[in-house]
Amino acid sequence: MKPIQRDEIYEHLSGFLKGKGIELKEGTYANSIQKGCTLLADAINLSQEGVSRAKVEVDKKLDQMRQVIHEKTAPNPASAPQAAKPPVVKPKAQAKKQKPKAAKRSSAKG
Repeated sequence: MKPIQRDEIYEHLSGFLKGKGIELKEGTYANSIQKGCTLLADAINLSQEGVSRAKVEVDKKLDQMRQVIHEKTAPNPASAPQAAKPPVVKPKAQAKKQKPKAAKRSSAKG
């Protein structure tokens, strides 16, 4: 935004009032209005500068926050090769479970 000239608001106000049928003539009342308009223009300009500086600072902090989030959520380079390897599958001990052979009973015939 372009800065407002110190007498710009007063000129616009004078033109607006003149269109409504009110003319500001030189005098204490007109001087007070002109000083008020000058203060308003200065306040607007200073506020705009402050907002611009605050925006720059907020952008810096936002970039820092994004960087921290990126560092915390990005995958580690050391873990990336491990993820590429296929998972190690342990072979099963026996494909089929074999039932233990039944012990032969010796019949005691006597």
